[in-house]
Amino acid sequence: MRDLGAELVFFSPLADPAVPACDALWLPGGYPELHAQKLSANTALRDSLAAHMAAGKPVWAECGGMMALFDTLVDADGAAQPLWGLLPGVVSMQKRLAALGPQQLPLASGLLRGHTFHYSTIATPLVPVARTARPDADPLPDAGEALWQQGSVRASYFHAWFPSCPAAVVELFSPPGAMSVAGAAE
Repeated sequence: MRDLGAELVFFSPLADPAVPACDALWLPGGYPELHAQKLSANTALRDSLAAHMAAGKPVWAECGGMMALFDTLVDADGAAQPLWGLLPGVVSMQKRLAALGPQQLPLASGLLRGHTFHYSTIATPLVPVARTARPDADPLPDAGEALWQQGSVRASYFHAWFPSCPAAVVELFSPPGAMSVAGAAE
């Protein structure tokens, strides 16, 4: 990201009351299920994220960062915990692995490679704008990881490996109208 000219500013979703002033936001993977109560209680940060989104500033939320944006997290024992409620849907933890392996996301500016690894599933009314695929395969309408978009937020279980295609990273962190997803969409 620095090689692309970005100035990186870090913050803690658990401790900080606001997103730092920035043009775009990356919410990387993590384990929100281990901190769901604390994340939910950080309403000041949630409100700051909502303001960032309302301003139309890009958000790339992958895996755990994406999970925290949804309404509710249900743990593997069935207990529900509210989350930030910035995307509609319920994240359900499983005791078994839901997905694992290399993936790729075709964008207009190139093929972004990465991987998937998660123990949860998501039920959401959002319709995927694209899907990832295994390496050297075309995306299928019902396979791979969904890429959801709502306003300025793009979210997926897909963990992007930024060095695989810098031009695609620029596209990913550009305003949503500037992004053109290549490949099959539902």
